[in-house]
Parts: sequence; structure tokens; C-alpha cells
Amino acid sequence: MNDTVTPPKELDGWKKLAVDLGPLVIFFAAYSRFDIFVGTAAFMVATAVAMAFAWALTRHIPAMTWFSAILVGVFGGLTLWLKDETFIKMKPTIVYLIFAGILAFGSLRKRNYLKSMLGSAFQGLDEAGWELLTRRWCWFFLVLAALNEIFWRFFSTDIWLHFKIWGDTLLTFLFAMAQMPMLIRHGVILKDEPPADRNDDGNTPRP
Repeated sequence: MNDTVTPPKELDGWKKLAVDLGPLVIFFAAYSRFDIFVGTAAFMVATAVAMAFAWALTRHIPAMTWFSAILVGVFGGLTLWLKDETFIKMKPTIVYLIFAGILAFGSLRKRNYLKSMLGSAFQGLDEAGWELLTRRWCWFFLVLAALNEIFWRFFSTDIWLHFKIWGDTLLTFLFAMAQMPMLIRHGVILKDEPPADRNDDGNTPRP
């Protein structure tokens, strides 16, 4: 009897991009054509469609997608019900603070939640590398939360939304790329790296 558990299929390429960023682009388009309340309603609908799309392709919806959808539903619903755009603008701040809090809580309990989620993406990364990566992402989420608060409180809705879609995404991409030297130093396995260059413990030899 085979007890091996088959991991759920994951989205990749344009499909993952569509699920992750599609609802935000719809939000921006609807806001540009109408107002933030129509944009919020479109955001909520697009999030539900993105989840259905992910389920149709993989028969699996990642926990992070569920988490984001719940917050979109709660804060979007409050925005439409109370006709107050503050709620949808605060959502990113709450999300980033929760992410930072989860990572920090895990570190205090000596449990690396980032490794649990991304272990397959960074094969070979040693424990020191995971701890350092977790600490960096925790601080980065706090920075994003602070930036979101600054942009929605002190700038127009147009500027805030442009930052949310373009600036936020660019900062996250640059931050992720900036971690590569550290990841390589701590043994992460690159796809085109020959296995012979590694020790028996799976880590890259370092002086």
C-alpha cells in the first residue's frame, strides 16, 4: 500500500500571476472608470472569480489566497456598507501586520512558518538561512505596512492606488531578488546547479 501523499498542484506562470494580481488590476480599472466603491465591488467579485479559476485548474486553493479573500470580503463589505473608503485602504496594512506577526510568533516558538510554506521553493537552504530569510521578510512586511499607512493617509486615492499596484509590487520583487546572494551562501539549490558541487548534507561548500 502506497502511503505517499501527493502534494497539491500549484499554479505557475501567467496563471499564478492572473490569480495573484488579476483582482487588483480589475480594482484599478473599475476605480479609474467609476469610483472607489465600484472598484471595491469589482475587486470582491474578481477575487471570487480568481479563487474559482485556481480551484478549476488545481482542485486546490492556497491558504494565502483564502486568507486574502476573507480580508477582501470583510474590508470590502465594510467599505460598501458604510460608504467609507478607509476600510479598503487599511486592508493592506492589516494583511502585512498579520504576516509579520505570524512570522515573528513562529520564530519565538522556534517554528519556521516560512519554511513550511516555501520549503520546496528553496531546496538546500540551511536553518540559519531560513531564520535570516524569515527575519528579513518580517521586517519587510512591517515596512510595507508603514508605507501603506503613509500613502493612504497623506496622499490622494489615485497616488495610493498607483503605489499599491505598481510600487508595492516592484518593491516586493526587488526585495525578493535581493535575497538571492544570501540564499546561495546558505546552500539553496539552483535549478541549473550540478549536484556534484554540494556536500553530503545538501549544502554548498563554503569557506
